Amino acid sequence: SGGDIHGCVEPKRLETEASAGHHLISPNCSPPLDLNFPLPGEKGPACLVKVYESWDSFKVNDVLEVYGILSVDPVLSIVNNEEREATALDPMECMDTAEEQRVHSPPASLVPRIHVILAQKLQHINPLLPACLNEEESKTFVSNFMSELSPVRAELLGFLTHALLGDSLAAEYLILHLISTVYARRDVLPLGKFTVNLSGCPRNSIFTEHIYRIIQQLVPASYRLQMTIENMNHSRFIPHKDYAANRLVSGVLQLASNTSLVVDETQLEQGQLDTTGVHNVTALGNLITWQKVDYDFSYHQMEFPCNINVLITSEGRSLLPSDCQVHLQPQIIPPNMEEYMNSLLTAVLPSVLNKFRIYLSLLRLLDYSISDEVTKAVEEDFVEMRKNDPESITADDLHRTLLVARFLSLSAGQTTLSRERWLRAKQLEALRKARLQQQKCVNGNEL
Repeated sequence: SGGDIHGCVEPKRLETEASAGHHLISPNCSPPLDLNFPLPGEKGPACLVKVYESWDSFKVNDVLEVYGILSVDPVLSIVNNEEREATALDPMECMDTAEEQRVHSPPASLVPRIHVILAQKLQHINPLLPACLNEEESKTFVSNFMSELSPVRAELLGFLTHALLGDSLAAEYLILHLISTVYARRDVLPLGKFTVNLSGCPRNSIFTEHIYRIIQQLVPASYRLQMTIENMNHSRFIPHKDYAANRLVSGVLQLASNTSLVVDETQLEQGQLDTTGVHNVTALGNLITWQKVDYDFSYHQMEFPCNINVLITSEGRSLLPSDCQVHLQPQIIPPNMEEYMNSLLTAVLPSVLNKFRIYLSLLRLLDYSISDEVTKAVEEDFVEMRKNDPESITADDLHRTLLVARFLSLSAGQTTLSRERWLRAKQLEALRKARLQQQKCVNGNEL
């Protein structure tokens, strides 16, 4: 027997408007065939991947590379249907309902089959990197790239600083965010997640859209979630089980590991969230805080861990939780925002853009450790700071500073924490907090 995996061949999810591309009209099926894509408006080809062994080793949202035999012959699905009809006479032989048959055996002309010969889980989905970084040839690639890391980081920082209207501090934090990843879980706590709330973004502006477009050019998988009342109340965020068709109906938060999810809160206007909207906001909060999505099986919920990089763009402080709030301080106000942002991408050479892409993907995959000596020094530093001003730093502050230090080290190609990087992390955090405090004083209330 074999297991079925619904596959979407398109490797990169592009943000598109919701459209009828989600459904296909089939001559043999009425109503239209729902291809069950997680994201609204996806138009990529769908296929049914038939796995004949070790299917229990694949987890939800794994990205797989499969080699197999492509079958688009509609005759095969007719034969399949005839077999089902024949066995339907014996209720013990076939328990599938008509709805199940329709969903699980769509016409091969619309949804081709791939009969798998070989399938492997991918470490990453960046085609510019070797598939497996542990092989000897790959090690040469990595060491060569690491030798030129410093200028690449400097160029990327400059590029993102321009994109963030001259704000180099926000650009630093954006780099740290883009290379962050959940590297372990301690009980229920995901370690390594670094959700950034970029506040101070202009409202109803094309700025946030262009920031997303830039991120989209830098990472292999991304999605922009516009947090409008309409979207929150009517979108399907959480996958749920359809018992009539005996399948999992996908949802927006069913995303592959290391997808960059940009939540645009500047789109939020006054209005009433209904029950669905409240559930969706809760689901987003759980994704950010716990890096998990609770799939809805009607009678119970099932937790599925995930590893999603969430960036929230907002005007004031976000309604959603975050690990780090950075308030944008533009140094330049372009007279024509559209023109300014478009010129940024066109000015970057494709070869440089590819270096940025390799940089961000590669650094996520590096191991990192802190020596006992540095751990002791950090602890002593923390005790000293608490002694001088008990209110100035909490355990949460220490945890965040250690995270900043981790990604700051990795961003420089260093896989261990040095005293220098620790001091730099403290400096960045002090600048970030001072900026928030300054904004708080200006507004007279907390952002």
